[in-house]
Amino acid sequence: MIAIVKYNAGNIGSVTNALNRLGVKNKVTDDSAELKTADKVIFPGVGEAGTAMNYLKERGLDQVLKSLDQPFLGICLGMQLMCNHSEEGNTECLGIFDTNVKLFQSKEFKVPHMGWNSLNTEYRSTNDEFGIENNQKSKIVNQQSLILQSLPQQADVYYVHSYYAELCEDAAATCDYILPFSSMLQKDNYYATQFHPEKSAGVGEQILKNFISL
Repeated sequence: MIAIVKYNAGNIGSVTNALNRLGVKNKVTDDSAELKTADKVIFPGVGEAGTAMNYLKERGLDQVLKSLDQPFLGICLGMQLMCNHSEEGNTECLGIFDTNVKLFQSKEFKVPHMGWNSLNTEYRSTNDEFGIENNQKSKIVNQQSLILQSLPQQADVYYVHSYYAELCEDAAATCDYILPFSSMLQKDNYYATQFHPEKSAGVGEQILKNFISL
C-alpha cells in the first residue's frame, strides 16, 4: 500500500488518480502509524511552503517524514519541503536534502515556470556559479536513479512552479529555465521531483512505475 501524505496541499487528487490507473492500492493519510507502516510514501503538493510546514509540525509529521526508511517520493511542493529552507515565507523545511529553494527572478521569462520542459540526467557545471567544489563538478548529477530507468537521457516532463531547488550533490536530474536547477533529487530512500510525474504522460507514468517497483 502506498500512503499519500495529507497536509492540506493541493494536487493530491491527481496523484491518487494516477495510482488508481496503475492499479495500485493507496490511501491519503496524516496518521503517523499508517505512514510508518506503508510500503511506500508519496508526498505531493501544490501550495504555500509556510502553511504546509506548519500543518506538518502541528501534527509531528515533520519528524515522522524524516525518519522513514521505505521508498519515499516528494512531488513539487513536496520536494521543496524536503530541502533545508525555502524563500517562500522564509520557511525552514525538513532538511532531507542539503539545498535551498529560491524564487525565480527574471524580467525576460514568465514566472511561474509552467509547461513542458526537459529532464536532463547528464549535466556538467563549467564554473563556480553554483558554489560546487571543483572535484564535485563532474558528479553534479548522481549515477542514474532507479526511478529514471528505461527513460531517454533527455525527456520532457510537466512543470508548474515559481520556486526552484538549487543545484546540489543530491541532484539526480536538472532542468534549465532562467538558470539550471534541480528537477529531481535523491538521497538514500528519498526521491523527489520538481515536475509532476502524474501529469507528464508516458515519461511520468514510467517514473511512477519505477517507484512502485522499488
